Amino acid sequence: MEDHFIENLGWVALLLPLLSAVAITLGGPFGARRAAAKISIGAVALSFVASLILFLYLHLTGQPALAETSFPWLIIGKYGELNNLQFNLGLQLDTLSLVMMLVVTGVGLLIHIYSQGYLAGDPGYSRYFACLSLFTFSMLGIVLADNFLMMFIFWELVGISSYLLIGFWYHKPAAADACKKAFITNRIGDFGFLLGILLVWSVLGSVGFASLKLEAAHPNHFGPVATIAGLLIFCGAMGKSAQFPLHVWLPDAMEGPTPVSALIHAATMVAAGVYMLCRVYFLLSFPGSQALEIIGWIGGFTALLAALIAVQQNDIKRILAYSTLSQLGYMVMAVGSHGPTAAMYHLTTHAFFKALLFLGAGAVIHAMHHEQDIWQMGGLRKKLPVTFWTFLTGTLALCGVPFFSGFYSKDSILAQALKNGSYGLFIIGVLVAALTTFYMARLALVVFWGSARSSAAEHPHEAPGVMLWPLRILAVPSVIGGLLFIEATFEHFFAGGHGEAGTITWAEQLLEPLNASPAAALSGIFAIMVGGAFAGALYWKAASDPLPLRLGWFARAMRNRFYFDELYERVLIPATHELWSRIAQAIDRWIIGGLAVRGASGATEFAGRALRLVQSGSLQTYAFLLVAGVAAVIYCLLAR
Repeated sequence: MEDHFIENLGWVALLLPLLSAVAITLGGPFGARRAAAKISIGAVALSFVASLILFLYLHLTGQPALAETSFPWLIIGKYGELNNLQFNLGLQLDTLSLVMMLVVTGVGLLIHIYSQGYLAGDPGYSRYFACLSLFTFSMLGIVLADNFLMMFIFWELVGISSYLLIGFWYHKPAAADACKKAFITNRIGDFGFLLGILLVWSVLGSVGFASLKLEAAHPNHFGPVATIAGLLIFCGAMGKSAQFPLHVWLPDAMEGPTPVSALIHAATMVAAGVYMLCRVYFLLSFPGSQALEIIGWIGGFTALLAALIAVQQNDIKRILAYSTLSQLGYMVMAVGSHGPTAAMYHLTTHAFFKALLFLGAGAVIHAMHHEQDIWQMGGLRKKLPVTFWTFLTGTLALCGVPFFSGFYSKDSILAQALKNGSYGLFIIGVLVAALTTFYMARLALVVFWGSARSSAAEHPHEAPGVMLWPLRILAVPSVIGGLLFIEATFEHFFAGGHGEAGTITWAEQLLEPLNASPAAALSGIFAIMVGGAFAGALYWKAASDPLPLRLGWFARAMRNRFYFDELYERVLIPATHELWSRIAQAIDRWIIGGLAVRGASGATEFAGRALRLVQSGSLQTYAFLLVAGVAAVIYCLLAR
């Protein structure tokens, strides 16, 4: 295979979804309903094939990274002793980016196919696939970017793409509010992210990841600002990956179509923050920096907070949304525990089983005529057999039941916390594992067991084949994902390519958690047993939720999401409005009214008064000024 073909294949994979979005948006025959779906699906399918070729080529050649082509995009004067400050558009084709590309395009392809059935008959069908293609392009840009500036551009493109998809049903006030909430909340995090990029650039003089890694190796260059820069960069992940206190946008984003929830809020967009942290891990783990410790505790707190809230949610998509929040907290906690390998491992497996769960929830909602309250369901196990078995597979993987994929990746995080000596985070991780099993068992028992609680639950209809086949396919990696040597692949990458990846046997990989860290594995299994036992005792054939009577005010607090939205609306938003009001008033008074209006009029008046003194009407004065002017000119000439 020729080198130039490989070099250009990355650009092909990136640009195909963009061409799809443009073709559908421009309309004509490409904007027709059937053509729009085919173009969008074809583009992401070809991107997946290109990603697979690149990954296999990298694996077979044993290279640390593939050669890529970069193009000068922006050149700005001079910076210090450097000749020109040049920003390039280039692609980073290594193990980290290529595995993430496979996740984005692979899971994205299945969601594109599923969307044909879910959105059938929707008047915005073509617009939906155009937005989906734009999002795929933007997400691939984040994954492939080889510098901060390019990543930030695509970071913002993902923001606008998610805004369009969350607010796809813009005629619904809830959807319109949700997309605005997501957009504004992410802008807060992105502002910190931009400040972090500027700080890194001002100190190290570069935004390219390869050059930054070399520059950051000098303690005197980066050491004094390592903690501040790391936390500012983390602000971007705090927004995109919905970490506390910017977590409030993600559950409301469920107002978008369910396939959007699967793509954005399970497999790709929310994972972008974790991916970014792992990509620039060399900056976060700088000796002496306290950034990782703070990041780890924020992740742990987010995981616990979201798991508690999920316990008392009744909307099937909101339960999965808070579950996503909790699992993202797990990943961030892993990064903070010096475990980027564990974070990317769980990110990959989580993309499989959480996408499966969201698509399964979409099949349930479709069968229930768009009813989303789990207490209006019941007894769907025999009526929706394919949906039930695939949803159960995703549930077992999410809970970390041996030997599903989540068992391996979640155990990797617990083991990393123990290895790093982060015992507080380890305890939080075990507690979250128990809560995860509890609320997911609650969801499954209420929806699929018991008797029908509404007329819609008595006569549901299984989803069409175009929606069921993606469920079947996603169920496979949800089961065997832990046996695909994903962890060894990432471990090899973060070790700098030293040693050999994937050298253990299948049998050894099957028992890897128990062999590597028995304490972590057994603690996780015990948590699953406790959470499952409590859920079974409370919700087996329950007609209503018994927890509100047993827990009282605490159950109400969990159901109302601990009142964070109300707190922000009553305290932060008015305070922010007051702050901006005062700033605007000061600008209006001192800059616009003072400097621009009164300053300009005062300067004109002063100039007029000065000129009036000169124009006195006295011939002696005019003669004196003339002679003085001539003398000044002669002096200047002689001085030269």
